[in-house]
Amino acid sequence: MAARPEVVVIGAGPAGLATLKALADRGIDAVCLDAGDRPGGLWVLGGPGSGAYRTLHLNTSRTRTQFADFPMPADWPDYPSHDRILDYLTAYAEKFGLREAIRHRHVVTNVRRTDDGGWSVDADGPSDRVSTPARAVVVASGHNSVPRWPDPPLAGLTADQMHSHDYREPAQLAGRRVLVVGGGNSAMDIAADASNVAARTILSLRRGVWVVPKYLFGRPSDTLNGALATRLPWRLRQAVSQTMLRLATGHPTAHGLPAPRHGFLQDHPTLSDVLVSRVGHGEITVRGAVVGASGSTVEFADGSREEVDLVVWCTGYRPQIPFLDVEGDQVPLYRHVFHLDEPGLYFVGLMQSTGSALPIVESQARLVAAHLAGRYVLPSRERQRADRAARLRQAHRRWGDRRTAMRIDFDAYQKLAADELRRGTR
Repeated sequence: MAARPEVVVIGAGPAGLATLKALADRGIDAVCLDAGDRPGGLWVLGGPGSGAYRTLHLNTSRTRTQFADFPMPADWPDYPSHDRILDYLTAYAEKFGLREAIRHRHVVTNVRRTDDGGWSVDADGPSDRVSTPARAVVVASGHNSVPRWPDPPLAGLTADQMHSHDYREPAQLAGRRVLVVGGGNSAMDIAADASNVAARTILSLRRGVWVVPKYLFGRPSDTLNGALATRLPWRLRQAVSQTMLRLATGHPTAHGLPAPRHGFLQDHPTLSDVLVSRVGHGEITVRGAVVGASGSTVEFADGSREEVDLVVWCTGYRPQIPFLDVEGDQVPLYRHVFHLDEPGLYFVGLMQSTGSALPIVESQARLVAAHLAGRYVLPSRERQRADRAARLRQAHRRWGDRRTAMRIDFDAYQKLAADELRRGTR
């Protein structure tokens, strides 16, 4: 490792590992600062900032999740468990010799410009505070480690409360009257876990969601959408996908779930093979939005009430980047990677994909490495800004105001990144 690396990579999760690999492929020296004691990021159960739990599995299929240059074993299940994914990331780091570049137990506290136009990254290490100078910085630390709690808090509630970020295993729910609030993947997983061990399970949905089974017509459901993506624009894919869902599972309202406010592909997909059956068996009771509480009684928008012992808030995360003192959805980026105002500052993984993150961060890492190696030339700053503005308008039409700047369509972005690399290469 060079005494002064060309690049500092922040984070050794999938985005950081993919970045180290891409930089190494281009012969660029890099060092990675990571808060944990092993590579894997959020997939390390109990690791710094991780919200992983023992029953966690992939919500995207193996073939649509794996890195292009490191396929997962073909005999693995379609939706591997969290420990298998951690083993996969560990094997990736070993295969490509990435571990020697990682400085574990280094918590980054500040990223700043230096007088020579480069960068310096400050971190609290295991024994001392360190500052690492470099030509460039790649932020690959993710945006799912700062829990988003209800604001304002639910006044008057005396029942125990926790965020899904602190959920680890079903034993935390056993024998209790559990209210799960939220409609994302973690909410569905935790509600399903609760329905097997809790005295009563209530799922509160503020708005309707499209619940997608992990298999449609005998195949992993995301492979069907991927096949459509190569042939149809997203609006047509939306119509076809909603028709397939209605034929295969019925409309959400047929199962006692609220009607979605948005069409399919206009929000992060919620995947669950068990939710509908557990609701149908009466093991999960669906309610609307929480509107108030008194003691252990929670009131919902339809006027119903439930006595609860524990509320699990599955209300997502704040996309905070504390060492830059900024929210992730406020960072001005070209192609979700290149900072428009700070040359030499790059981001890998600062996005919300309609599919898996791993192939996306792999593509982003290759763009960064090619640019730093002088093999990929960015357009003028004016063209970058104009392109970003146009894409923000398109994203707003599709996703509205919900973190518009971070939203990407998995298949469209993969094609865009590949085309961008070809066009910019010299």
